[in-house]
Amino acid sequence: MFFIHGFTFMESSVLLAMAFDCFIAICNPLRYAMILTNSRIIKVGFAIVIRGTTALVPLLLLLKRLSFCHNHVLHHSYCFHPDVMKLSCTDTRINSAFGLAIVISTAGLDSVLIFLSYVLIIHSVLGIASTEERKTAFGACISHIIAVALFYIPMISLSLVHRFGEHAPPFVHTLIASVYLLIPPVMNPIIYSVKTKQILRAVLKVFLSKVV
Repeated sequence: MFFIHGFTFMESSVLLAMAFDCFIAICNPLRYAMILTNSRIIKVGFAIVIRGTTALVPLLLLLKRLSFCHNHVLHHSYCFHPDVMKLSCTDTRINSAFGLAIVISTAGLDSVLIFLSYVLIIHSVLGIASTEERKTAFGACISHIIAVALFYIPMISLSLVHRFGEHAPPFVHTLIASVYLLIPPVMNPIIYSVKTKQILRAVLKVFLSKVV
């Protein structure tokens, strides 16, 4: 549970950092190298790791105080915190409130800031007179937009199924949970590799040679 949720919070922070990177690159390109220095990038990396771990440790400590006397079968294919709480026969209101606060302060806040950054990016891009420069600017961010969608859509779907899908078949919970866990890390390398022409040509060459 620590690693699954910890890496989730870290990925959310990474997407926020990438949104800030796109914002600086498009809205203030002349100061890009001055703002995003190597030392600052290293500090951001450390902050992402520390944020992901420190947010989760209290959650797990609160979980350890609970008594589990129900069936130990989870609805998901891994230890999803709200699902584990349902197995407890003691009061879990503190755990639920703290878990909600962590989600809002991490993924919730990150999603809002990512949205605001792209509002500013779109406003800046639409102010560019050249159509070709607009396409270049949007093309620079399209991979990140797809990565954000692949991360947040399964997360929202999992939350909705967990909250409102009590009467849904068990395989629905397992399917959505597996999509949330596996699709983003599997698709992210593909998304960013396709944008690199050398990698794209190599991949197409491999597929075409197999077809022939």
